[in-house]
Amino acid sequence: MSASETTLPSAPKKKPRRRLHPAWIVAAVAFLALVGAAGFRAAPGVLMVPLQNEFGWSTTVLSAAVSINLVLFGLTAPFAAALMERFGIRAVTSVALVLIGAGSALTVLVNQSWQILLTWGLLIGLGTGSMALVFAATIANTWFTKSRGLVIGILTAGSAAGQLVFLPFIAMLAQDPGWRQASLLIAAGALAVVPLVLKFLKNSPADAGVLPYGADAAPEPAASVSPDWNATPPGVNALPSGNAAVRALQVLKRASKVRTFWALVAGFAICGATTNGLIGTHFIPSAHDHGMAETTAAGLLAVVGIFDILGTIASGWLTDRFNPRILLAVYYQFRGIGLLVLPLLLSATVQPSMIVFVVIYGLDWVATVPPTAAICRQVFGADGSVVFGWVFAAHQLGAAAAALGAGAIRDATGQYTYAWFGAAAMCTIAAVISATIRKDAGAREPVLVEARAAER
Repeated sequence: MSASETTLPSAPKKKPRRRLHPAWIVAAVAFLALVGAAGFRAAPGVLMVPLQNEFGWSTTVLSAAVSINLVLFGLTAPFAAALMERFGIRAVTSVALVLIGAGSALTVLVNQSWQILLTWGLLIGLGTGSMALVFAATIANTWFTKSRGLVIGILTAGSAAGQLVFLPFIAMLAQDPGWRQASLLIAAGALAVVPLVLKFLKNSPADAGVLPYGADAAPEPAASVSPDWNATPPGVNALPSGNAAVRALQVLKRASKVRTFWALVAGFAICGATTNGLIGTHFIPSAHDHGMAETTAAGLLAVVGIFDILGTIASGWLTDRFNPRILLAVYYQFRGIGLLVLPLLLSATVQPSMIVFVVIYGLDWVATVPPTAAICRQVFGADGSVVFGWVFAAHQLGAAAAALGAGAIRDATGQYTYAWFGAAAMCTIAAVISATIRKDAGAREPVLVEARAAER
């Protein structure tokens, strides 16, 4: 036989198995961290009535504690973004979770009103502020080039998932055996995530020896500003040196001279007022005023959390494909309509109309985050995460004002009706402001920011 007749055909080579990009592992751990940090967000509305029953504190006092928390939650965010750039995401996230756990655990020892201001307000406010939604933007901007909107949507949904996981258990524990056990559950949820963060949450793609997900080449460490939401951020693999607080303030100074920044600030302040400030803090007490059981009202908020997950992920997908300013205008207007009819829906029992409200409001709860973060990235480029931190600070200041204001309205009038109507009017204002953001904001305004960046 000839050699050609005896040669066996070679076996086809197997294609190398595609390895999961480390960015998705980081995103998964970040999601769990946001779930663990979100426990307290479900707590004030559930624990407010038990604390009033035990200590006799007014709604205004407890609303003040929530307001301090929300103010610190917001004002810490831009500095936390700068700290993550300076010291790494892993270190800042771990410290934040420990602060949340400590504040929640120490709450069981309070017996005077100023102490609840310290635990709910100071400690948990600083911790949750460092784990604010700017954390999601930082992860997405650092680790992803493609699908940033979707990733921000998924991570933002982590906070909703935390509310969904904790809220029913907090409500049950608050009734039996008591609110102290509910506080310990929140602490345990935050602390349980710390080992995962320390082991798996790497600071940058460079630490894992890879490029950001979807990147074709390593980013150049330039001080330029890119108007493209899907463009690779300059210097994303490097941790900036220098004082993080100074950087946060410098970014604020530059951004404050850009009109789009103030449009986002105004809209997001109203967003915070109508979510964390009103519904998150006062929906359960308001439903209780109408004769609804606290566990039932807490269950409704848990349903809001379920649809919040769906709505936020869908919003991230839409943000990658459509004009984010139009999305914002639509979201705010739908929210305003829901708040306008809410006083007519509250009753001792859950009616079908209330279920419709809960579903729609859940889909819209933080759907505003992906398009807002997208505009920050389009306009402010590499500074986008820190700018989003300042915009989120406005979100929490609005939430704090609404939480305190609604509590004062309840004490003064015996009901929340005026608070709901006022919030509905504000949503219409936010819709108009969002719709007036220029279509070409991402193409023109970076020039202003880039020119000021050269001054550094």
